[in-house]
Amino acid sequence: MTPPPWLLSGLRPQSSTPIAWAAVARASISLAAPLAVGFALDRPAYGALVSMGALSGVIGDTADAYRMRILNIAVPQLFGALGIMLGTLVYGTGWAAVAALTLVGLVSGMMSTIGAIASVSGLLLLLNAVVGAGLAMPQPWWVAPLLLTVGGLFVLALTLLAWPLRRKLPERVAVANTYLAAADLLAAAGTAAYEEQRHAVTQSLNTSYDLILARRARYHGRSNAMVRLLAQLNVVIPLVEAAPAVHVRRLTLPDEIPAAVRELAAAVEESRTGRPELTLPAPDSPATRAVDSALRHAAVVVHKADPDPYNVDDRLGRPAALGVRIRRATRDVLLSGASWRYGLRLALCIGLAQALTSLIPVPRSYWVALTVTFVLKPDFGSVFSRAVLRSVGTAAGLVIAAPVLAAVPVGWWDVPVMVVLAALIPALTAKGYAFQTAAITPVILLLSDLLNHQGFHLVWPRFLDSLIGCAIVLVAGYLLWPESWHVRIGHRLADAVTDIADYVAYAFEPGSSGDRAERVRARRRIYREMSVVRSEFQRALTEPPPVGTRAAAWWPLVVAVERIVDATTAARVRVNHGAPEPPPTEVAEIRRQLRELADGIRASEVLVGVRAELPGDEEGVLAPLRQEVAAARAIASPQP
Repeated sequence: MTPPPWLLSGLRPQSSTPIAWAAVARASISLAAPLAVGFALDRPAYGALVSMGALSGVIGDTADAYRMRILNIAVPQLFGALGIMLGTLVYGTGWAAVAALTLVGLVSGMMSTIGAIASVSGLLLLLNAVVGAGLAMPQPWWVAPLLLTVGGLFVLALTLLAWPLRRKLPERVAVANTYLAAADLLAAAGTAAYEEQRHAVTQSLNTSYDLILARRARYHGRSNAMVRLLAQLNVVIPLVEAAPAVHVRRLTLPDEIPAAVRELAAAVEESRTGRPELTLPAPDSPATRAVDSALRHAAVVVHKADPDPYNVDDRLGRPAALGVRIRRATRDVLLSGASWRYGLRLALCIGLAQALTSLIPVPRSYWVALTVTFVLKPDFGSVFSRAVLRSVGTAAGLVIAAPVLAAVPVGWWDVPVMVVLAALIPALTAKGYAFQTAAITPVILLLSDLLNHQGFHLVWPRFLDSLIGCAIVLVAGYLLWPESWHVRIGHRLADAVTDIADYVAYAFEPGSSGDRAERVRARRRIYREMSVVRSEFQRALTEPPPVGTRAAAWWPLVVAVERIVDATTAARVRVNHGAPEPPPTEVAEIRRQLRELADGIRASEVLVGVRAELPGDEEGVLAPLRQEVAAARAIASPQP
């Protein structure tokens, strides 16, 4: 019997993701060295706690830019220390511990909806609170939080060792990668590979702007390097905008154009200056003129040593001050229905896990709540598939841990064993969630054994605890919440279509070419939103029927909406380079059709095709856009 596709997709390794060997070395050192120090000082429990803190730092070290890595590691460690302190204070208090952990689960769940760093912080807050409430920690109460924080800071110190030695800024590499993605997009114009490359460009632009704007906010625009990088990133956008103008006409560009963009990527990465030399074929249409103009302008800016700092606008807007962002995030969390729903769902599952293990004798019952926490993460993929993959990954991890716990006595042999096991975490994390679980499970079991000395007897109870935790999540965190097993992205997609309708009206406002910077910001916001919608769909596709089936039915509409944005941008670019302006009545009719499409998406979970009559000049600049709108409205879900 063949496993279902949604399960195979999770078990299939993501072989295209390279292994970060520097992260592998850091993981081995940061988890094994504290154990060696602990054995040398005859304090193995202390060494295990430092290694547990280091494990959290290793898992959280996911950024490229060093300042982002400081935030990704240091901030969650503070919440992890708070969690272990709270757990230690309620250890052995029975139902008071159940109530306390349920409340921590509510706070952790609501925090997870703020953003990536808050999500990891909420995760460590709850995980360490569960561990502190389930395992006897060294006294006094401040020892365990201090040791875990030391472990996280040790990982941070190892991460920052290479900072002074690195020749290239991560932000510069990110901008260069965006130029490479733009080159691939131009090379794919007019071919079937265009859609995939356009999505890659969107992701690369998101990453580059996030890195540069976050760092520039720290320097308040005073960093010349950041001003230059931002200018180089801004001028790649006209190239990206010109690509759909070529693609919708099914034109293919000469090889010299993508090659020139790749040369610009090398110039950005190597920070070259001087006079650019471009040998480009002569353009023969508004679309190719747009590419030629954008490429020549980008070449000048890339090679310019000192761009005008007053002529560099932030395409996505400068980040607000830290205090403003904290107040805004707090207000949004407290007033968000989605935040409360997820917080209550996580609190319910944690409360059930703790109550169940209080009523039924389960050895080292904290593992049940740990399983619930790891599985029930909204930003880590499908809850259902994660529960299944968690079970599979735990079983694989126990197969690795069993011979280690059976054959290796507690002592110095644990250090070389930890060197090997810790290296597997970053190496296998890139392959998928089940692989990450299989790598983390033996490490946690080895550290737990240093705290409670149960050895091989830990293996079978851990597997049973994981199954219980997964069952709690599937019932109380999945089946009881209809939003978990319905396709949840209809309203978000409808909002994106409404934004596109407004973007169409603004881009072709009668009597005005519109503010180009504002058009760029509007388009980037739409593409960023569509990127989130696409991720939500891909998450839903990994779930079993009926969710996966419904998501598959909606998927063509997601692609169609993205093509509408491309067609709008292409039309605007062609007008900018000589094509006649479209009549206002045609623009108004397209906008009306898009708003009707958005209303239809909001009104039903089942797609229903609607005929769209959009008369107009078949040779006009908006002809491709009318075709894309009509195609989107004509899409209907397959009927059983």
